[in-house]
Amino acid sequence: MSATEKSDARPATVQARCVRLPAKVADAASLTPVIETHALSRGENDLLIEIKAAAVNPSDVKAATGLMPYAVFPRTPGRDYAGVVIDGPQGWIGREVFGSSGDLGIRRDGTHATHLVVEADAVVEKPRSISWEEAAGIGVPFVTAMEGLRRAGIPKAGETVLVMGVNGKVGQAAVQIATWHGARAIGVVRKAEAYEGHANSKVEVVDASATDVAARVRELAGGKGADIVFNTVGDPYFEAAHKSLGLRGRQILIAAVDRIVQFNILEFYRGQHTYVGIDTLGLSSVATGAVLRELAPGFAGGHLKPFPIKASAIFPLEQAKAAFIAVAGSSRDRVILRP
Repeated sequence: MSATEKSDARPATVQARCVRLPAKVADAASLTPVIETHALSRGENDLLIEIKAAAVNPSDVKAATGLMPYAVFPRTPGRDYAGVVIDGPQGWIGREVFGSSGDLGIRRDGTHATHLVVEADAVVEKPRSISWEEAAGIGVPFVTAMEGLRRAGIPKAGETVLVMGVNGKVGQAAVQIATWHGARAIGVVRKAEAYEGHANSKVEVVDASATDVAARVRELAGGKGADIVFNTVGDPYFEAAHKSLGLRGRQILIAAVDRIVQFNILEFYRGQHTYVGIDTLGLSSVATGAVLRELAPGFAGGHLKPFPIKASAIFPLEQAKAAFIAVAGSSRDRVILRP
């Protein structure tokens, strides 16, 4: 059947090989994943996808180790994926797609498998110039960055975006998106190092271990502070982020080490500041697909680039535990499972 034909036959059923986590455990080293075979077939508006690559995210590890009480067990983990549609509505078969989700791998079976069933509205066309592994690595970091900037207001040309934890994957994605839209990016690192990611313009880097971050940001921004602070770390940088905000500045928060912080309410309201909290686990597969579609022109045009994938960070399904342990160990590499 061609990609333009519609079959009158019943949807295909495949025997999918899936990584299964039987129950939550104390830490990644205690994981006991098994490979099981499950029959999969799609619903009327779903796609059946042959998975070519799937990423392992920190949230996958957190869910597996009991830090997300709403995670369902037993389950197949995995939020990000890239693959080929092998069954679906008219026009879909044979298309190369990628996607991500806040519920896949957490509240329903996910992407660490040979096949996946997902809503047609959840997927995005994969650019031909991007490999399977690169496409699988786009999901959570870029969706988190884009959702944060959408909620805070997409930065405009001439605005300043300060990214705390700039060399993390969300930090790099935020820099790419901000500079794609013409904003100036400043990055904060915890020790002396250069910016490691792609950008569409020069990225100034501030070493928090040797510099007063807020003072340096105001110096770089002509005294007015940052229009947006994307705080990917949370409370360790909260005060510096707060003091770096310019008038009507917005701070985006996606993480925490200690949950409670103190801040100056007077400075907050006199500065007319806004705090934006982002939790992509609250986004459905379809909502996540909508975010990725906003990013697609950037990837197609070369303004956004996927993260490089190292051969040493690619694992078969049978080595899922090793992949989870690598992510739990704060690997800076994007870790990929390849069925």
